[in-house]
Amino acid sequence: MDELSRRLVPDELWALVESLIPPGKTRPQGGGMSRVDDRAVFTAIVFVLTSGCAWRHLPPSFGVTVPTAHRRFTEWSEAGLWRQLHQAVLDELGGQGLIDWSRAVLDGASVRAKRGAV
Repeated sequence: MDELSRRLVPDELWALVESLIPPGKTRPQGGGMSRVDDRAVFTAIVFVLTSGCAWRHLPPSFGVTVPTAHRRFTEWSEAGLWRQLHQAVLDELGGQGLIDWSRAVLDGASVRAKRGAV
C-alpha cells in the first residue's frame, strides 16, 4: 500500500471500517473474476469523495476500476455503511474522551425558519 493510501485510510480507520463492510455477493454459477480487495475499493472511494474528482477520473494507481468502485459505493450506501461508520467513529472518539458531548448541542431556537417552510 502506498503512502497516499495509508494517509487516506490509516490502519486505525480500516480497523473500524472492515467489520462494517457487508459481505460480498457470491455468484451461484461460480466463475468470474476474483473480488477486488475491500480496503483498496474503500480507499479509492475515499479518494473520490475527499478530492472531489469525478468517478471517471479515478486514478488507476488505486488498482480499482471505476465501475467496481462506483458499484461498491452504491452497494455499501444501500447497506447503510456510511451511517454505521459515522456512528462508529463518533463512538470511538467519544470513548477516548475526544468529544465533549455536553458542548455538541445545536440550539434550534436560535436557527431562524425559512418563510413558508413546513
